[in-house]
Amino acid sequence: MEYNQQMKNRLRRIEGQIKGVLAMMEQGKDCREVVTQLSASRNAIDRAMGVIVSTNLEQCVRESLEQGKDTEGLVKEAVELLVKSR
Repeated sequence: MEYNQQMKNRLRRIEGQIKGVLAMMEQGKDCREVVTQLSASRNAIDRAMGVIVSTNLEQCVRESLEQGKDTEGLVKEAVELLVKSR
């Protein structure tokens, strides 16, 4: 799978969020603020995983249809991958 620039940019933003959380911890910020930012980071990671899995699924389904193959297994595998990630 080819990872596009948009996907990489998402991860760079998440990296910045995590660095920000570390800075907050070093500054002794209130735990509620830290947890709020960690939650936002987790949500951003979840969205990034969804984009990656859906893009890959789309590519795989397209290739399978072109080859006349069944796509049901691909969809099940993608769903299982997302479920496991939670």
